[in-house]
Amino acid sequence: MYFQSHIIKVLTDKPLRQVLAKPDTSGRLVKWSIELGEYDVKFEARPAIKSHVLTNFVGDNTLTECMEEDSSEDEKGLWKLSTDGLSCISGSGVGLVLTSQDGWTLEYALRFGFKATNNESEWEALIAGLTIAKHLQVQKIEASSDSQLVVGLVSGEYEVREESMAKY
Repeated sequence: MYFQSHIIKVLTDKPLRQVLAKPDTSGRLVKWSIELGEYDVKFEARPAIKSHVLTNFVGDNTLTECMEEDSSEDEKGLWKLSTDGLSCISGSGVGLVLTSQDGWTLEYALRFGFKATNNESEWEALIAGLTIAKHLQVQKIEASSDSQLVVGLVSGEYEVREESMAKY
């Protein structure tokens, strides 16, 4: 009901509109076309994200003079970092959320300009989150990841077997 009263914009660089509109599509695509036909779906070209836009975003959302000068651990509080890495055929990237004790939240989505395995992208997510926390002068942090390998290696429960993981 919610989606029927709103326009849905799909940003993509793939020809989805043409694929779903073809009369000679396969059975599954016909079903999807019928299901999606009742909604107001608009397909638009995905705009490119320039590197300076990401830089400006980080600069605009980084605390500077607002941070307390007193660096005692009790006043700074515990920050929480949640990370997730992603790797697929079209590329790799990470998502991370950094939350202060008083609820101030930073959310990041980063796309890599290099190929990475899923495990490597999980490590890169953790490194990116810790780097941001360091720049914010976070004193205490609790990090969580959905990667059993990363958690096991960081906690010392696992030993590195693959050479590609040894660098992390």
